[in-house]
Amino acid sequence: MTQQLKQLKKLSNATDNLIEQQFYRTGSDEIIGRTPEVSVKISFSGQIIKKFKDLFNENLEIFLKGNYLEFIYPFLKIKGINKKSLQEIYDDLRAKIQSLQNSDIELNIVVLYTIVLSSLISFIRDIHFEYEIEDIIERIQKKYKLDDNAKDVIHDQLNFLFMRNNKNISILYNLSYLDALAESFNYKKVAHVCKIQKSKYINKIVKIIARSLNL
Repeated sequence: MTQQLKQLKKLSNATDNLIEQQFYRTGSDEIIGRTPEVSVKISFSGQIIKKFKDLFNENLEIFLKGNYLEFIYPFLKIKGINKKSLQEIYDDLRAKIQSLQNSDIELNIVVLYTIVLSSLISFIRDIHFEYEIEDIIERIQKKYKLDDNAKDVIHDQLNFLFMRNNKNISILYNLSYLDALAESFNYKKVAHVCKIQKSKYINKIVKIIARSLNL
């Protein structure tokens, strides 16, 4: 096996590990939370995740050449990603890589790839999870007739639940991620199921926060 083939194999394995960890139970069509105690069975989720992996794996040779901006360009297909956000991701990557090059950390190809893949995944997850956060805050404000002064307090409660790996927040985080991927790859029925499941967990979170705030 040539050196390039070995590198491609390592990067392909990294794709599997980084995309599936704290998200998907391999071969099961089962989405897990950031902690595996909570999971949701969603048909065809495995197909969607495979298509997402392909966006990485089909362009690994471009990555090996160091053309990182060209490598991430196909991710314009993903909902919420545009040219401006890709440039922001790329600029952030360059800064991270430069910082590591100036450190004592050995910067091999797998480490570089992990940085790129993690940055992309985090960006996609975070922008879509923020929509759920806004929805939760709006629901609480509307249900309990709270003004905008309550937003920061509610946000603090959400941060607390997130940091404590609350199972409802944990699974909502990944359902919003799958929903975005389902819409990106035109799996409309899966996206619909995700939205139903998201609403279910959002309602649970609303009740938890209401109890915490004695509403």
